[in-house]
Amino acid sequence: MVTKIHKNSATQAESPPLTDAVKDSAQQIWQAGLGAFTRAQAEGSKAFEALVQEGVSIQRKTQAVAEERMADATQKMASMASEISNKASGQWGKLEHIFEDRVAKALSNLGMPSAKEINALIAHIDELNKTVQELKGKPARKTPAKVAPKPASKATAKPKAKAPAKRP
Repeated sequence: MVTKIHKNSATQAESPPLTDAVKDSAQQIWQAGLGAFTRAQAEGSKAFEALVQEGVSIQRKTQAVAEERMADATQKMASMASEISNKASGQWGKLEHIFEDRVAKALSNLGMPSAKEINALIAHIDELNKTVQELKGKPARKTPAKVAPKPASKATAKPKAKAPAKRP
């Protein structure tokens, strides 16, 4: 069963001061919350701005470090490329030398003069030309009297060469 609770008139009389105290307390709590919210908002924007500034600073530092490392990596790659290029050109030089030696040897086996031999021959020809020019400039020597030509002897007929044999 349901029982009804009746309020005392005494509690009703005490009610207004108690409700006023509760209302005042609730009002103070509400105002404290609003104050905390306002302070958090103000400090939050300051904290947010400080975080943004710190983020910008960190970004600049990381970009500087990244650029430095990129420059180091680029320099190392250029150095490695140069070394590889030098090694490759050295290998090509060796291969070229081997090829030239073999071609010179083959030409020598065929009886062709080498470049050194041709240069020596050219130098010798130049010396001979110089000597001839010097001799041309000097007066001619007396030449001995001409010897009478020998009388022509009878020409003997040469036997005819045999015709090559015909092939069947």
